[in-house]
Amino acid sequence: MKIAVASEGKMVTEHFGHCEGFAVFEAENNQIKNKEFIPNPGHKPGFLPVFLHEKGVNVIISGGMGGGAVDIFNEKGIEVIVGASGEVEKTVSDYLQGKLKSTGSICHEHQHADECES
Repeated sequence: MKIAVASEGKMVTEHFGHCEGFAVFEAENNQIKNKEFIPNPGHKPGFLPVFLHEKGVNVIISGGMGGGAVDIFNEKGIEVIVGASGEVEKTVSDYLQGKLKSTGSICHEHQHADECES
C-alpha cells in the first residue's frame, strides 16, 4: 500500500494543490516500510490525482482539497482523507492504526456543485 501525504516540511498541508510536495510511504501489515519525498510538479486542474495514481498511490491525505480533485481520486480508486493536520509520520501511523478518519472537509466551488450529485 502506498500512502501520499500533501506536506510542507514535516507537517500536513492545508492546501493540497499548492503543497511543497508529497511524502509517500510504503506500508505492509500496518507498518511503514519505506518513505520518499516527491516534489509537487505543479498545480494544474486535474493533474495531481493522475500524477499520484501513476506513482501507485492508494491513499491521499491532506488538510483540504477541492471537490474536483476528490472526484478524480475516487474515479482512480484512491482513498481520500481530508481534514488531517499535524506531523506527516504521525498522521500516517494514525491512519494505519485506524485512528485517522476523513472529516469530509472539501473546498467547494459553486460552479462545480452539480458534479457532486452523481
